[in-house]
Amino acid sequence: MSKELLNALDDLETEKGISKELVLDALEAALVSAYKRNYSQAQNVEVEFNHKTGKISVYAVKDVVETVYDSRLEVSLEEAVKINSAYEIGDKIRFEVTPKNFGRIAAQTAKQVIMQRMREAERNIIYNEFIAYENDIMQGIVERQDNRYIYVNLGKIEAVLSKQEQIPNEVYKAHDRIKVYVTKVENTSKGPQIFVSRSHPDLLKRLFEQEVPEIYDGVVEIVSIAREAGDRAKVAVVSRDEHIDPVGTCVGPKGQRVQAIVNELKGENMDIVEWSEDPSTYIANALNPAKVIDVVFNEQTNSCLVVVPDYQLSLAIGKRGQNARLAAKLTGFKIDIKSESDMIAAEEAEEEVGLVSTDDLVDGALVDEPIEAIVDAEEVVAPLVEDPEVEETLVADDETIEELLNGDETDEELEEQDTTED
Repeated sequence: MSKELLNALDDLETEKGISKELVLDALEAALVSAYKRNYSQAQNVEVEFNHKTGKISVYAVKDVVETVYDSRLEVSLEEAVKINSAYEIGDKIRFEVTPKNFGRIAAQTAKQVIMQRMREAERNIIYNEFIAYENDIMQGIVERQDNRYIYVNLGKIEAVLSKQEQIPNEVYKAHDRIKVYVTKVENTSKGPQIFVSRSHPDLLKRLFEQEVPEIYDGVVEIVSIAREAGDRAKVAVVSRDEHIDPVGTCVGPKGQRVQAIVNELKGENMDIVEWSEDPSTYIANALNPAKVIDVVFNEQTNSCLVVVPDYQLSLAIGKRGQNARLAAKLTGFKIDIKSESDMIAAEEAEEEVGLVSTDDLVDGALVDEPIEAIVDAEEVVAPLVEDPEVEETLVADDETIEELLNGDETDEELEEQDTTED
């Protein structure tokens, strides 16, 4: 093998990034395979490649034994001592068996194996390069699309953008430059496969890190992101430096920083709010641009009731409930929104119910007469019921009992009625 091949291996390492030693190891393995296949040899064979001259030598490796059973794999101690008196039983001796016509067939077989190893090496290099970009942002060029994917050229490989990861209503044309978020890198049998997204919330986070140096440096932190791709997003930020306004920093001078992100996402609206340790303040900020009057929490259900002015009820809820929905995702609370007038009416209704005492209820119904009047009537009836002489009359005359309970007749009238009946 000539020195030109060595120069070619050097160029391959420079251009493809494939290690020269890796290619030479593949070459030696290929030559061993070619020798065994084309010369019908099954013994242990080693191939030695001279890195300086490019010469290839094939050696048969044999074990030194007392009695030889297979001459292809073993050599007697007597023969070994003739070669070198230092050999002992168990040693290995290499005999050069390089064919004189180690020619075209062997070279073609070696070429195939080398190319396969080179492809594997190149795949591993690409995989190791792009695995570092997993959960990160990259810029690519739209190549083509079919019914399932849009293919984005990232340089050395094409990434796939599925329909679920696309921004709704966004049109992708060939040769468009777009920024994508790398969600997953897989090393498959067909080579590395990269999955990217345009709708992932972390794409927004990486865009802010690119546009806002304070976020990249950690002075301003993105705490939470709620996003409906292509329509609207809310970003909660907090500053680790009390002298830096987190919202103003993200917006930038004349809104330049946030506008660059909006343009990249094809006009997606952006609400940047300040995070707070106080849940009430945080929820009020999350419902921006609506103003919040009060927030009432229910810790058992992890929910809250938010009171807003009447004229801002629709603004707080948002179009198709979007503002409230994004605020709930951003804060992690279930949010119920009521207008101020509805809240006052509900409180007044509760107060009216609270004025009705359980003492005013008989069998679950309100009565007009005070409870004392009913007790007095029962005191009148009780002795009469205990008297055996009047018990039969009272039992037979239900109307009289009802009149007694209603308190409509006096004691004199009762006595007169009893005399008449007798």
